Amino acid sequence: MFLALWEFEVKPGYEEKFEEVYGAEGAWAKLFLRDAGYRGTRLTRDVERERVYLTLDSWETREAYENFKKENAAEYERIDRECEGMTVQEKKLGEFD
Repeated sequence: MFLALWEFEVKPGYEEKFEEVYGAEGAWAKLFLRDAGYRGTRLTRDVERERVYLTLDSWETREAYENFKKENAAEYERIDRECEGMTVQEKKLGEFD
């Protein structure tokens, strides 16, 4: 199993929209579902910092994740651009096997 962990600080007033787009049924998950190596997304909110979220994307292998990003680069970039206005900060915390 390969995991990609991201932290986001969401702009005030965008929390609901962010949860829709980044949650298990959101635009990112729908895009990822195109690949058989995708295993799921978990979205969690920090209990002390209300506008800070973590996403944990699970993939069968690192190769599946990397190949998916290459094959779907245009759509990946499109969604990423659309989401930029919702966050103050986006930070990759790591990739884990």
